[in-house]
Amino acid sequence: MRRQHGRHQRRSIRLKDYDYSQPGAYFITVRTVNLECIFGRISNGAMRLNMYGKIVRKCWDDLPNHYLNVKLDVFVIMPDHVHGIIFIENDPDYYVGAGFKPAPTKETKPKKHGLPEIIRAFKTFSSRRINKRRNTVGSPVWQRGFYDHVIRNEQDLNRIRDYIINNPLRWHLDKYNPNY
Repeated sequence: MRRQHGRHQRRSIRLKDYDYSQPGAYFITVRTVNLECIFGRISNGAMRLNMYGKIVRKCWDDLPNHYLNVKLDVFVIMPDHVHGIIFIENDPDYYVGAGFKPAPTKETKPKKHGLPEIIRAFKTFSSRRINKRRNTVGSPVWQRGFYDHVIRNEQDLNRIRDYIINNPLRWHLDKYNPNY
């Protein structure tokens, strides 16, 4: 962390000067706080979701209902993290006025939401629902930030899809697996 004006400032892992609301495919990874395995377990190479994992799945699947410029691709929930691919489209019909915020007035131009806003909403709403079930209102579920990779071509897309789909099969090799 860097210090700025007496406070710690987190170093951004986003690409400098890159517009994360522009059309494209994005690979994301979001980890739980303290890498806590709270979404279920891996059994015979397949993820078995518990109630918290099912909440995460529902919140992920609901994103296109709130961000009309978003299309979802492959997604996997692991015991302590998620991986997914999000496509952001640039069709004027997909512009979103509100997302999870108050609707704009007629004088304001509808805003096209970018990847950080979409992931923020996913984390916020899944956390609220999980914490309500755990009776731990306000407790963090997710680590701050998230990892992203801008998918550059079809070969990159297919390699990442394969990685996501086969992630549960490789759980026994994951250094964060408590049984590793």
